[in-house]
Amino acid sequence: MKPYAQYTKQERAAELTSLREALQRYEALHLNLNMARGKPSKAQLDMTSGLLTVLSDPSDCMDGGIDARNYGELSGLPSAKRLFAEILGTKPEEIFVGGNASLNLMYDLIAKAYTHGLKHSPRPWAKEPVVRFLCPSPGYDRHFKISESFGMELICIPMTESGPDMDAVEEAVKDPAVKGMWCVPKYSNPDGIVYSDETVDRIAALRPAAPDFALMWDNAYCIHEIYGEFVPFRDMLSLCRAQGNADMVYEFASTSKITFPGAGVACMAASEENMKYLLSLLTYQTISYDKVNQLRHVRYLQDKAHTLALMQKHAALLAPKFTAVLDALDSEIAPLEIAHWTRPQGGYFISFYAMPGTAKRALALCKEAGVTMTGAGATYPYGRDPQDSNIRIAPSFASAEEIEPAARLFTICVRLATLEKLAATRFASETALGAERIA
Repeated sequence: MKPYAQYTKQERAAELTSLREALQRYEALHLNLNMARGKPSKAQLDMTSGLLTVLSDPSDCMDGGIDARNYGELSGLPSAKRLFAEILGTKPEEIFVGGNASLNLMYDLIAKAYTHGLKHSPRPWAKEPVVRFLCPSPGYDRHFKISESFGMELICIPMTESGPDMDAVEEAVKDPAVKGMWCVPKYSNPDGIVYSDETVDRIAALRPAAPDFALMWDNAYCIHEIYGEFVPFRDMLSLCRAQGNADMVYEFASTSKITFPGAGVACMAASEENMKYLLSLLTYQTISYDKVNQLRHVRYLQDKAHTLALMQKHAALLAPKFTAVLDALDSEIAPLEIAHWTRPQGGYFISFYAMPGTAKRALALCKEAGVTMTGAGATYPYGRDPQDSNIRIAPSFASAEEIEPAARLFTICVRLATLEKLAATRFASETALGAERIA
């Protein structure tokens, strides 16, 4: 194989024919595989089935004198708060434990900002003439959808190898209408980037013009290594407190990819002052979240050490799938010099950058052949990738037997879309040149 740029016209035509025939063979297999979301596989879910039986008697529901079956403990069971505090490296007093989805906690916080305002808000956000939010991109589509659903103006902040472009962030927060920023600091969705110490320090030291600026610190993959041992990450609450920004940060995490996404436990970490304020609003919303499930997780996970041991078992199931995808890209795409991609050490995604103008076409071809992936553009605000280039690959849900043919199919679709683009571009340039000669 050689770079497509070195192919002759005849070689490109032959390659197109070969790829179309290969695609037809895949279509004949009638694949039905969804790789659109970073979901744990059945094998991962089965591995944590002990969660279902860890509480088997009414006496098991007692937690330090608290009956988890009853009302009370709005901020969560003390034992659950201690567990999450240990995992995140913060204090139990700074932890709120909710239901199964951290996304729900994020949405609820933004909703409260609109209806009541945050602790330092001059007024509820709904009464602001405009609310803007910073969106490091490519990023998590659900974050952007939350902001979009409230009518915010989404500001795209380019991602770098060390995290968000901090020059752009520091300039943007001078605008008092900029009320916050979404961040996935460790194994970011989708690039798998770990924010550098310099980036984290600069974020903690921000001086936003908005007094109620909300740093939405979604630490979803804080213990989700794929290759190698656990990599510690600094406590953002402590860093912000040291910079006089104690109330700026709201950190989120969950057990969604540790136990069961459909029956997990989520938490939010915030300053004690923020926690008091938010609990004063929450007291009208609910009496407590599911404390029986919180207790199940405490008994099953036990502590950070046992949780990390479980995550190594997850990694053993995930690593071969990620390796299979990367091997396919290395062998089938790399020699052609038509794309580049990330090599994450953790998280749930590989971020692939196709030739500009080809991502939508490549994904359409994949879908026609039976493999559904995250829509092109989803990783950018408003679902618009200005380059039509980024593709989020989610290898986790497919079985080990399914992932290799799916990865090979993906490479065929990328190559086919690229050659079609090159042919169209060449035709357009030749047409333009001919018109110029006639003129």
